[in-house]
Amino acid sequence: MRGTADRIRHVISFEIVALSIITPLGAWVFGVPMLDMGAVGAGAALIAAGWNYVFNLGFDHALARLRGSVRKTLALRVLHALLFEAGLVLVLVPFVAWYLGVGLYEAFLMDLALTVFFLVYAFLFNWAYDALFPLPEPRHPAAAVPR
Repeated sequence: MRGTADRIRHVISFEIVALSIITPLGAWVFGVPMLDMGAVGAGAALIAAGWNYVFNLGFDHALARLRGSVRKTLALRVLHALLFEAGLVLVLVPFVAWYLGVGLYEAFLMDLALTVFFLVYAFLFNWAYDALFPLPEPRHPAAAVPR
């Protein structure tokens, strides 16, 4: 399983790359001033960073308990991304509505568009992260369960 320093590196790099893409793109697509989109992005990134750490830790513990390994198959990566984004939507819609002064429905539509982006982004980022920073080898032979 990944250690705390690795998880922190993951969260920080995930959010920095995402912000560098989503701030100019979101400002253009939604017709929101870049500064407002950046503020929403930064606030959402802080919320998402906390959720990312908690969710990934819980997901890995569940995988380890249920499968004996935290290695993810393609299907588990898809499930991981879907569950992560569903939880994040519940928190971010009220925040976006409040900050931009829009209704919950409009904030939901904005969040839906961002969710589609982040579903693809999270899948690709996590796959690349695992390739760049492979999981450590299991300490016990019993922990090495075939996928």
